Amino acid sequence: MTIASILANKSANTIKVEAGTPIGEVTRILYENNIGAVLVMRDGELIGFLSDRGITRAMAQNPNGVRAMPAEAAMRPRQFETTPSSSIESAMRLMTDHKVRYLPVFEDGTLVGIVSIGDVVKALLDRQTATVESLTAYIAQS
Repeated sequence: MTIASILANKSANTIKVEAGTPIGEVTRILYENNIGAVLVMRDGELIGFLSDRGITRAMAQNPNGVRAMPAEAAMRPRQFETTPSSSIESAMRLMTDHKVRYLPVFEDGTLVGIVSIGDVVKALLDRQTATVESLTAYIAQS
């Protein structure tokens, strides 16, 4: 099972904000779209992610001024990525080893999507469920 299989079942719409977007606006975007993170862009290039966790950290450090802070001040910089052909297990290992919850997916240098740790866990659980059902059916036939 590959990252492409996760992307095939997700909305192609990834939410992006510019680096200077105020965190107050990002918070509204997260709420309205029922998502946990946005891609932070500068001049059309992905520079990082801003998640609800990043906003919480920014609030702990600057409780009175966080709404006006630019997204890039609280984002996690882009450090890791994956490809559609990567295995789900390799993505999970990368996310776990580096304590990241989101991975951008690039193909030939072009951003084609984003996967979350929740997406990866769900895919693995779905595969395990299918395996158990298949084995149960096989045993029942024997």
